[in-house]
Amino acid sequence: MNRKAVLLAMGCVLMWSTVASAFKLTLSLISPLQMLWLAVATSCGILAVAAAHQGKLQLAKDYLRESPGYFLLLAVLNPTAYYLILFAAYDLLPAQQAQALNYTWAVMLSILAVPFLGQSFTLLNGISVVIAYSGVLVIATQGDLLSLDFQNPLGVALGAGSSIFFASYWILNTRKPHDAVASLLLCFGLSLPILSVLMFIQDGFTAMPWQALAGGIYIGAFEMSLAFLLWMNALRLSSNTAQLSNLVYLSPPISLLLLAVIVGEPVMISTIAGLVLIIGGVLVGQAKR
Repeated sequence: MNRKAVLLAMGCVLMWSTVASAFKLTLSLISPLQMLWLAVATSCGILAVAAAHQGKLQLAKDYLRESPGYFLLLAVLNPTAYYLILFAAYDLLPAQQAQALNYTWAVMLSILAVPFLGQSFTLLNGISVVIAYSGVLVIATQGDLLSLDFQNPLGVALGAGSSIFFASYWILNTRKPHDAVASLLLCFGLSLPILSVLMFIQDGFTAMPWQALAGGIYIGAFEMSLAFLLWMNALRLSSNTAQLSNLVYLSPPISLLLLAVIVGEPVMISTIAGLVLIIGGVLVGQAKR
């Protein structure tokens, strides 16, 4: 693989490895909605600068004029609904559990691709789903599978359910591909007024401690906009996108270590077992490709 592509991808992986800790620390100070508003506002600024630098602002305007409803739907799915649900899961669950459950979106993508993209559901797809959602069950019961005693069913439902919105977002992108930077700028730009209305309704525009402001800005930069731009450039430079994409799975173990050190969250054996099953399920589903 191209050395520069690997370095860019590793930089992105390191960014994503820190965000679970940032989510948990910031959520101890403000609500999921406030954190998302700060992150999306930050992302809008960074993506607008990137689009202007690449001469794509006019392209974004053309896209919006041609398909306003389509891009509004994308914005509702991601970042609005996806991150609100995911952040709510982080607010209810230990960060290590919410992070592991988030990886089910890749399996959900293979399920939704059957009715919406006309792809076949193979034996490997079925095995992938069974393995991955066995991991969800392990995490939900904290390893006590025989009693099926769900420790926080709402949090688990939110963490796994967020995958439906993220997978749906990518399904729509696949059906009608556009330039990535211009499309993402529109999604975040259209999401911001929606989130602003929700903030007014919930009295979210109140004074926030500087640590919360810093956390929201950090998440907008390193979970969303800058990480995306780095990853996009890495894929463009890579001669083997499959191998490059597998680097993403370095993120969970690094993230678990950071959660233990920074947040003080002890790593549960059930989380590691569940995460291994979920990622194993994702990799089995990718085997045919």
